[in-house]
Parts: sequence; C-alpha cells; structure tokens
Amino acid sequence: MRLRTLLIWLAVVPTVAMGTQVVVTADRLLEQSAHLRADVAQGERTGIPLYRLMVEMQEERSLTAARWAGSSVSRSQLRNQREATDRAEEAFRRSIDGGPAHSEGANRYLLEVTNRLDDLDSQRDRAEAQMGTVDQVIGYFTGVISQMIYVYQEFGSMDDAELTRESQPVVALFSAAEMLAREDTMLASAGPSKELTSYRFADFSNAVGSHRYLYSTWIVPYLPDEDRKAYERIVASDAWRTKDRVENAVMSHHEDRDTGIALPRDVSSWPAAQDRFSEELAALNVDRARGVLAHADAKAGELEAEVAWLIAGSIAALLAAGAVVVFTTRSVLRRMHRLHERTVTVAEETLPDVVARLQRGQRVEDDVLPKPRGDQDEVGRISDAFARVVAVSVEGHRQLADERHGFGMFATGIASRTGNLVSRQLSLTEDLQDTFGHDETLLAQLMRSDQLTVGMRRQIENLLVLAGGEIPDPHTEPMRAADLLREAASEVEDFRRIERQALDEISVEPRAISQISHLLAELLDNAARFSPPTSKVVIRSELVTDGLSVEIEDRGPRVAPERYEEMNGRLHSAPPYSVLAQNAHRLGLFVVGHLADRLGVRVTLRRSAFGGTSAVVVIPRDHLVETERTPAPESLPAAPAPRPVDARKPELVLHVHSGPAADPLPPRPEPPRRAESPPAQAVRTLERDPAAVPALPERVPQTHMVEQLRQPRAPEPAGQDVATPEEVADAWADYEHSTRTVEEELRQDQP
Repeated sequence: MRLRTLLIWLAVVPTVAMGTQVVVTADRLLEQSAHLRADVAQGERTGIPLYRLMVEMQEERSLTAARWAGSSVSRSQLRNQREATDRAEEAFRRSIDGGPAHSEGANRYLLEVTNRLDDLDSQRDRAEAQMGTVDQVIGYFTGVISQMIYVYQEFGSMDDAELTRESQPVVALFSAAEMLAREDTMLASAGPSKELTSYRFADFSNAVGSHRYLYSTWIVPYLPDEDRKAYERIVASDAWRTKDRVENAVMSHHEDRDTGIALPRDVSSWPAAQDRFSEELAALNVDRARGVLAHADAKAGELEAEVAWLIAGSIAALLAAGAVVVFTTRSVLRRMHRLHERTVTVAEETLPDVVARLQRGQRVEDDVLPKPRGDQDEVGRISDAFARVVAVSVEGHRQLADERHGFGMFATGIASRTGNLVSRQLSLTEDLQDTFGHDETLLAQLMRSDQLTVGMRRQIENLLVLAGGEIPDPHTEPMRAADLLREAASEVEDFRRIERQALDEISVEPRAISQISHLLAELLDNAARFSPPTSKVVIRSELVTDGLSVEIEDRGPRVAPERYEEMNGRLHSAPPYSVLAQNAHRLGLFVVGHLADRLGVRVTLRRSAFGGTSAVVVIPRDHLVETERTPAPESLPAAPAPRPVDARKPELVLHVHSGPAADPLPPRPEPPRRAESPPAQAVRTLERDPAAVPALPERVPQTHMVEQLRQPRAPEPAGQDVATPEEVADAWADYEHSTRTVEEELRQDQP
C-alpha cells in the first residue's frame, strides 16, 4: 500500500471515529434533554394536582379526628372538606390518565395511591358511624399521604445529578409539611378533654422531632436565597412562634394520667396558628417545586443548544482536518522522497566503502557518515534514526576489528607465557641431569618441573576458553569440595602459601569439575602473584543459600573501588575481545569471566578485611551433589606409615606424556583418591575411558626416597621457611613486578 493511501486512511479513520463520537454524544444529550422535558411535563401534569390532593387529605384527616373526639366540627364543615378532597382526587386521576409516569417506580406508587383512594368512601362511612377506632381512620389517611411522598421521591430521580440534588429539598419540604399536619391531627384527636393516648402522644413527639430535623438539616441549607428568605419570614411570624410554644408546652408540661396524657391549656391556641403558617408553608412548597421544574426545563434547553454547537463545531473541525491532511500529505511525501534518495546513497555507496576501509585497517573519518540533525518532526526523527543505525553499524565493524586485534594480542601473550614456561622447564631439567643425577633432591626438582608443566597447560587452556573451546574433563565421578580446592591449589606455582579450608561436606558434579578448578586456579594464581611472597593466600568453601561459596583472600596491594567495579563488570559477563585488546595483560580475569558466564557462576571481587582483595565465587546448586558416604573397611593390610605432610601442601602430580597425543591439549586426569599403595610401585596410572586420549601417569609420593627419608622427620623450628633462597628471590621479583604493574595501571586510570 502506498504512503499516500496510508496517509489518507490515517485521516479518514479518525474523522469517521470523531463523527461517530459526535453522533453518539449528540444522541445521548438529546435523550437526556427529552427525559428532562418529560420530567417537567410529568411534574406539571401530575405533581401539582397530587400535592393539592395531599393538602386536602391532610385537612380532612384533622377534621375527621376532631369530630370523632367530640370537638365543635359541624357536619357541613366536614362535608365541604370532603367535597374539596373529591375535586382534588378527580383532578389527580385525570392527570395520570394523560400519559405514562416518569419511571416504573413512580408508576408503582401512583397505582398504590389510586388503589387506596378507592377505599376513601368506605373509610368515611366508618368515620361517620364511628366503627372501629379513630387510629384506624387516621392510619388510612396517613398511609395514602405517605405513598404520595414516595411518588415525589421517584420524580426527583432525574437524569441530571444537579437537578436530582436540587429536588431532594422539595421532597423534604413535603415530608416536613406532613409532620406538621400529623401534629395537627394528634392535637385535634384530643378533643375537648385535651387528653391523648400514649400512642398518639408518641406520634406527636416523633412528628415534632422529625419536622425540626428536616428543616434544619435537609431543607434550609439547600434552599435558594429567595426561598430561604421566605422560610425565614415564616419562622419569624407570630403563628410559627405560637407553634413552637405549643410544641414545647406539650412536650414539657403535659400530665400523665391513668386515662391518658393531659395536654396543657396552651394547645387551645394551636388551630388559629396552624391555619396561618400552613398556608404560607404550602405556598413555599409549591414555589420550590415549580422552581425545580423551571430549572429542569432550562437545563433541557441548554442540552439542546449544546447539541447544536457540537454538530456545528464538528463540521468545522472536519473541514479543517481535511485541509490539514492535504497540506501534510504533500509535505510528508516531499520530505520522504528526499530521505529515500539520501538513504539509497548511503546504503549503496557510503556504507560499503566505509566497511571495506575498516576491514583493511584504515582509518575512517566521521565526516563521511550521516549525522543526526535533531529535527523534532516524524520524518526528521526517521532521518536521525537512520543516521544512528549507520553509526551503530560502523561502530560494530570497528568493534569486530578491535576484537580481532585483541585476540591476536591475546594469542601472542599466551604464546609468550607458554614459551617462558617451557624454557624454564627445559633449563631446570637440564640442571637436574647435569648436577644431581639420582640424588634425593631430584624429587623436589621434578615436582617443581611438574608445577611449571601444569602452569603451561593452564595457559593453553586459557587460550582454548577464550577461543570458544571447552576444557577437556575426564572426570566421571563427583569430587568433594576439599579435593576440588586441593586440585585448584596444585595448579598454582606457589602452592605452599595456599591455605585450604573446606567447611562443609559437598561434592561437585563431574562435568563441571575441570572448569571450576581452572577458574579457582586462575583466581589463586592472581592472589599469589599480587601479594607479598611471605604472606598466605586463604581459600575456604562453605554452603550458602545459593550454592557453594568459595572465598579466596590475599594480602595484596590496595585497589581503588572504581577498579573493583570495573573488574566485577567484566567478571559478571563474558567480556568482549575488543576490551581484551586494551587489557591484554589481564588474561586471568577474562578467562574467569568467560568460565563464570558459561557455568552460571557469580564471581565478585571486593576489599578484604586485611587490606587485600577477596574473591567470592558462588557455585550454583545445579553443579552440586551430595557426597556419598562409604563405610570404612573392617581391616586393612599393614603398610608402612607415610611421612607426615603439611596439611597446606596439595598432593602434587607429575604429568608425563606416555605416547603421542592426538589433540593439542590432553585431557586433565582425575585426581586420585588417597589410599595406601605399596612402596615398590613408583608410578600408577589413572583409570580412563579406553576411547579417550591416553592418560598421564601419576607419581606416588615417597617411592623414590631412601628408607631413612621415609621415616617421620623431626618437627621444624617455628618460623622456618620451607622455601629455598632461590624460590624466595623469584617470588619477591614476581611480587615487585606485579606491584609495579598495578601502580602503573592505577596512574593510567586516574584523570
């Protein structure tokens, strides 16, 4: 699909969506306006006649109660009131026949009102004949009026939240007026005796408390200013003060008798006062109801006007959007054409030339590459993104060239180290042949020669690791942690300084033994080289939550925290060869980083408590297995007691080729388990897979020694160094060289 078509669709889809939204919104607003107008019409048609009927029924209820109690209410007066009630009822019934009510709830309450009004004549007949009790008749009128108030509550539930809140005080006004009418009915039922039953007195008390609460809490705070002033005039009138005085007198100065509750004389002033304030309250109630209806009608008009403005604005917005789309489409297409020509030139001419020059080792100037311009629009960002892609691609080719250069330096370093080890091995072997012959010192020299050979092999393994290969692992059985520490220490030239501490009994699975041993050997060799030759290097292992923790602690020189952070960053992931090109002298850390990344081991360098460096290696539990417990044999053949060996010295292995090797690097032999061997056997061979490379023979300690040297020797004096003067001199030379190297690196790293 062409870009022009996409841009048109991008304009059409939002336009259609906006039009749909406008239609939906307009329909909702029109529907809300229609509901409001229906509420207004329903209130005008049904609400006002219903209120008039409620007022007339309240008056008839009071007159009926007064005539039943024997008050001076004539039959004609009651008949006139009943005729007024009938006229109001007829008007109400005509209003509900004009259409449906506001809601199902209002319909239900209106139906209840009409059903109860059907019993009005029968209730009047009972009142005339005084059948039953006056409380039953009063209860009938009260029930009908309560249903009328429920109708007003349903009318107040409009589709507008503001109008709903405004209609709530109207319902409260009707409820308060009903409470006052009930007070009048209760006092009228007292009759000439001015005596109420306890039930009617309780109703009177409830009515007093209810209407006062409604006016103070639900009516006055929500009245508009004009209606509030009208209410304040009513409250300040003499009739209202008389009402309050009578209510307080009834509540405070009544007299409890056996026949009922006697009312004070003040109640005689109630009828006149009630006639005056009830008319004023009725006018206030009607005005407030009409005010709500007028507000609802105005709100409906506002909604219709809002719909008109919404439609007009939407049409104008659609026209403006069309113009903007046309202008934007043409502008974007022009810029995209220029961007296309630029990218084709870079992809077909500039970038291939830059890559070719980098591959030839030539320098590439940054001016030939596209650069971001910092434009903020979409096309400009695409252009800048393409420039950054080109820069990343060129930088990747530069990095590949650096990695190739670093690998060359790395291979050169390995070759140099291996050559030095071989030269030292040859020189030492020649000295042994010319000087010592079959002297017992030959064993010590052979052991040192073995250490050099092991070191040479480890450097070659480093080359294999960094080249992407794997260290051959001949182990088929798990190895105890203590044996693993011993094997790692035996690969370090200055193994006598290493102190091993295996705090927990655990074993390492066979497939990871050689790689973990090599990793630990590199860290041990680094600790021994960068610490004083007379200090100890401690390696300890213990189980932790995440696996087996191996900590190597030395007494080397102080290292800056920034350097620890840098080295840990290389150890926590396999470092690239481009970084190796700038730090070719730190082969050990690169090997450790690659092995740790391959095994899932976490290596962290930090400052030790003694001022040196502490390397913490956490071997995950995936590489650990439980150590198998083998029961000790009941009896062992007698054998000569071996010479006591220092616990810190690892068991050394003499590696000699027994035949031509098929691979450049022979597999590492599995360390033998300690067992008593006959002294006559000088060399023993490890069991291996016949298909693997031929195993190297292993020397059995003390087999080449004379009988006198096999006996336990006297304890050495405290503080005596077991190293020869030549070894001490060599160690100090290595230490001074390493210290100078570290100081030089620190000076280079400082700004």
